[in-house]
Formats: sequence, structure tokens, C-alpha cells
Amino acid sequence: RKALQPASKAKHFCKAHAKVLRTVVLGLLGVAYLCYFIAACYLNFQRALALVVITAVVVFFICWEIFQKHCGAKVLLLLRPVGKCFQKCWPWLKWLLWVALLAGLIVWLVLDTGRNPEQLISLGGFCFLVLFLFACSKHHGAVSWRAVFWGLGLEFLLGLFVLRTTPGTQAFQWLGDQVQYFLGYTKAGSSFVFGNTLIEEVFAFQTLPIIVFFSCVMSILYYLGAMQWLILKISWLLQISMGTTATETLSVAGNIFVGQTEAPLLIRPYLPDMTLSEIHAVMTGGFSTIAGSVMGAYISFGIDAASLIAASVMAAPCALAMAKLVYPEVEESKFKGKASVRLSRGEEQNILEAASSGAAASVGLVANIAANLIAFLAVLEFINAALRWFGDMVDIEGLTFQVICSYVLMPVAFLMGADWADSPLVAELLGIKIFLNEFVAYQQLATYKKNRLMGLEEWDGSRKQWISERAESITTFALCGFANLSSIGITLGGLSSMVPQRKGDFATVVLRALLTGMCVSMLNACLAGLLHVPTEVGDCATFFSTTNFNSTSYTMYTCCKQLFASSVLQNGTLSFTGSWAEQAQSGQWLKECCVYYNHTSCAG
Repeated sequence: RKALQPASKAKHFCKAHAKVLRTVVLGLLGVAYLCYFIAACYLNFQRALALVVITAVVVFFICWEIFQKHCGAKVLLLLRPVGKCFQKCWPWLKWLLWVALLAGLIVWLVLDTGRNPEQLISLGGFCFLVLFLFACSKHHGAVSWRAVFWGLGLEFLLGLFVLRTTPGTQAFQWLGDQVQYFLGYTKAGSSFVFGNTLIEEVFAFQTLPIIVFFSCVMSILYYLGAMQWLILKISWLLQISMGTTATETLSVAGNIFVGQTEAPLLIRPYLPDMTLSEIHAVMTGGFSTIAGSVMGAYISFGIDAASLIAASVMAAPCALAMAKLVYPEVEESKFKGKASVRLSRGEEQNILEAASSGAAASVGLVANIAANLIAFLAVLEFINAALRWFGDMVDIEGLTFQVICSYVLMPVAFLMGADWADSPLVAELLGIKIFLNEFVAYQQLATYKKNRLMGLEEWDGSRKQWISERAESITTFALCGFANLSSIGITLGGLSSMVPQRKGDFATVVLRALLTGMCVSMLNACLAGLLHVPTEVGDCATFFSTTNFNSTSYTMYTCCKQLFASSVLQNGTLSFTGSWAEQAQSGQWLKECCVYYNHTSCAG
């Protein structure tokens, strides 16, 4: 007993002075990080730029929370007279703001689409989809236009920031690069278990382990409370701007990072008391986005990481807006006016258990994806064989499921902004996504992208081998969502297991939610088409003078097409027009292009 007295006294001292000791430890850690931060910036500020941004964001939120805790009530008291005055002026001020915003948007559209008139097609498609969803509304007179306009406005502003501003483009490109770099660590584990040969040659061992790694990391972040903190901040922004309830907003915000069955777990205790409109919003959020784990797999295919991240973020406000357009609130919600809801951290006791649980939980998802791919691709091949057989009976050659989709959904693809020549392939991918799943569709899109980047001929006879960069961007956004027929069972099964007594309510709204989710992805695609900026090839003469013509690329294909277009063959004499006429090596470059591509000029 005497031997244990010092330890007991130390324990008692720590309990008595826990607050002071915690402050001292946090202070020492803060000083240590400050020294590290200064050293990193001093040695190489450009290299430490990402650290500066992350630190600035964290410091801002810490300061904001401290300010709210100690000064929030006093500031609200001081601003109360201003708030009362603002409320008196708001009835006419809001109309003034709406007119100013509408006028600014019209001016911007006129100036922007003047250079690229094809963007107007995407704008028309966007308006058509919104009107179509309004026509499908359950209660036309009860639509909350505040939620609709704020949701679409936030979606547009996010798209404008990501696709049109230099900071936004660079930020999301940097984020996408970091995600790709981070997912590369999967190779260390998968190569040890399966060997280098399998992970380089076999799809299942190359892509599916990424889902295991990502699920493990997400589980750790949930245990630490980082994901809950981020989801709460996003849901707070959506809630105060759109006027939606805390529960539905929280679930939709969670869908940015997790899947359609995991996000409702965030609000599981509140599901029994939610209205049909709120349940519809929860389902729509699940259908409109993809989980972070499968996003890692799509990135490994070669799909642009920045576009996938942007599509998931943009889908959140749009999903809430369209959910409230299609199924407006007509009941009295128990969560109306509730500032926030509690989020649990899970049942794991430590970080190692969280990592293990996340990895173990992903096994079912990996097996489900593998089984679905085997089944769906086999069924697709059987359907195609049957359709070819029926087609041959009436002398229709090459009739397949993809061909049918390309004709049926071709107008939709064109309305989203794809060129008429690219529309059949984009429609084909849309059909695969809706009737099978987006995993198979993204695989095919990755093949088209690879063909383009390799510099293959656009047409191989009557078969198109790739789609344009603009169509790629539109399709990436259009496929980014779980809105397919197989997801109906997943959603109903997941929600019914949480709240069995509401199984009938879930079945009532699931089809509307599926349709809304499909349209949300298409609205994102229309916005991507409206805001897309074509990539400039650069000076082709400079490119040709520095390349060795050992292999093809998209830049070589584009430059060779420019060279072919400027060549004139008359009476066996070859000449060039435009800037190519001034290049002494134009003839030699044409010969090199003719090795890889066919053109009438090559005959000379």
C-alpha cells in the first residue's frame, strides 16, 4: 500500500488540476507546431503553401468557435437593432436583390456564351430538367422556392468557383492530386498480399483494395470526430441558407463523403419521426452522390479526381433543392427550428479498433462490387446476344443494349451539352449507369479517355473510339451518383433495417427519389457543360519541333489534324496555307503524321 501511495497521489493531483494540465499540454503542442510552421515557411514557402492553407483554415474555425463561445451573445445583443431594421426592409429589399442577381446572371450569360454559343444548349437542358421536376412535383403549391433557388444558386457558385476561377481550379486540382497520391499507398498493402504481377494485370487486385484502404481511413476519421465536424459545418451552411431541417440537411451533407446507407446512420435516432418530405430528401441525397470509397476506385480508372470531388460537393445543395421541389413539405416537422442534432462517434474503443473495423466493414462492399460486376457484365452480354439474335431475324445488324440506349437517351445527352457526334456514346454510358450501375459506366468512360489521350483516330470506320474533352467532363458529372435501378433495393433494405415500422413510407417515396437523383446528376452535368473551358493545345509548330514522333498523343492528333486541314494537294504538288506555309519542315511533319493517321494529303 505504501508503494502505491506516490502513484495514487500523482493520480489525485492530475484529476484535481486536469484543466490546468490540459491547457499546459495544448500550449506546449501549439508552441511546438508554431516553431515547425515557421521553420517550414522559412526554408521553402512555396513547398509549405499547402501547410499554410490548412493551418489558416483550422485557425479560422478555432477562433470562430472561441469567439462564438465568449462573445457571440454580446454581439447578437448589439446587432439586434440592426436585425429589426433589416427585417422591416426585407420585404422590398429581397425583390431588389433578386432583380439585381437575375440581371447580373443574364449579362454574364450573354457575354460568356457569345464566345461559345454551344454553352446555351447546356443552359437550355438545365432549365428543361428543372421544369420537368416541377411538373413531377407531389404538391405544386407547397414548393419552398427559397430552398430551390438557394440550392441551385449554391450549386452554380460552387461550379463557377471550381471550373472557372484560377484559385478554385488549382485548389480542386491540388486536392485531386493529393487524393491520387494518397490512394497510391494502397499498393504497399496489396502488393504484399497479392504480389506485383496480380495488382498490375488483374482488375480486382488493382482497384478493389483501394476501397479497403479508403474505408479504413474514413473509419479512423470518424473515430477522431473529424468527419462529424466537417459534415456539421457543411450542413450548417446548407441549413441556414436553404431553410431545411437539421436532420435532412445533415444526411445530405454526409452523402458527400459516405454512401447511401451509411449517411442515414448519422440521423438514425431521428428517422422514426421524420416527415415523408424529409425521408425523400434523405433518399435523394443518397441517389445523387457516390461514396468516398468507390470514388477512390473511379480515380484509379483514370477519371479526373477534381471533377469527381467537385461533382459530389455540388450535388449536395442541388439534391436538397430538387428534393424540396419534387416532394415539398406539407407536414409539420418535429425538427423545424432545431439548430443541430447530436452525432455519435461510434462504438470503437481506440484508433486501432477503428482502423480494423473500417477495413473489415469494406469486405462486404468489395465482395458486393465484385459480385455485381460479374453478374451485370454477364447479364449485359446475354442481353446483347439476345438482341443481336432478334435483330438478325429482321436483317438489323449489331443491335445491342448500348445501341438502344444511345438512340433513346441521345436527346438527353445532347441537352446536357455533348456534341451531336458524341451524344450516342454519352447516351450509352447514361443507359449503362441507370439500368446497370455507374461502376461499369465509369470503366467504359475511362477506356474512351485513354483512347483520346493515346492519340488514336477519332473514328475507326463507323465506330467512334473516344469522345471530346467537353463530353468527357459532362459525362463524369452525369455518372456521379448511385441513381440506378439496383440501388432501390439497397436503399430500401438499409433504411428498413434501421426503422422497420416505416418500410411502407420508404417504398412510397423511393421511386420519386430515384428520378430526382438521376436528374440531379444531369443538372450537374449541364452546369459542367455551361462552365466548361476548352483546353488550349498551344503552338503546334513548337510541339512538332520538340517531339520525336515515336508515339502518339492527343496533342499530336490535334496538331496533325490542323496540319492536314492546312495542306493543299493540286496536280501532285503539296502546299500549305496559313502559318504552316512559313514552316520549312511542314512537309516532313506531314510525312510523320501520315505514319499514324489517314488523310487525303498523305496520298501525295
